Amino acid sequence: MAEPLVLLPGLMCDARVFWPQIAELSATTAVTIAPVTQGERIEEIASGLLDQLPKRFALAGLGMGGAVALELLRRAPDRIIRIALIDTSPLAETPQAAAARELLIVKARSGRMSDVMQHEVMPHYLPSGPDKGAIMDLVMDMAETLGPEIYVRQARALQRGKDQQAVLRKCKIPALVMCGEFDKINPVKRHSFMAELIPHARLTVINGAGHLPTLERPRQTTAALQDWMGMPFVLQ
Repeated sequence: MAEPLVLLPGLMCDARVFWPQIAELSATTAVTIAPVTQGERIEEIASGLLDQLPKRFALAGLGMGGAVALELLRRAPDRIIRIALIDTSPLAETPQAAAARELLIVKARSGRMSDVMQHEVMPHYLPSGPDKGAIMDLVMDMAETLGPEIYVRQARALQRGKDQQAVLRKCKIPALVMCGEFDKINPVKRHSFMAELIPHARLTVINGAGHLPTLERPRQTTAALQDWMGMPFVLQ
């Protein structure tokens, strides 16, 4: 059996954002979904997870989950066997982006989660396709399930996030950097930049996908993760 795999969902997402991958990979891999909901700082979230996760594991993070994954790698490099960063960013939020979140926090606290998520994952961030409406419905349902308190925590954590480029440069384990071709939140150019910082990283762009390739192009995303899981530990 492959080493345990820990999946970290993105902003206001739960296990359902990875459901196609869970269904496919769980036949041969112990898959854990670790929530990124318990803390108002990325460091606090990562610290809380370390006590709950396996001794050694493969780690994949989507969006905000990728930011937490990088903090876990910084804190416990000896425990992480390989890492996948999906539609994410190693950069701290700009002051402008952090300020814009204050308005979204006000909306969340006033019960306007629909408005908040329309901004966070606007419909045009997902390319047109037969499943676009269903995916947006799922995004909204995950957000409503988690609720405004968790949104506020996660927004605060993103506002306070630190630059993790140094972590990428020190990464010596098999690494996958993956994004959707049409992701407008964290575009391909940013992922190319990340892959260049990581020694021996593999960059994979999922054709036809936007910000949520795990749901938009599940077969291609799962195949990329399977290839990554098979990468040798000793990189030449």
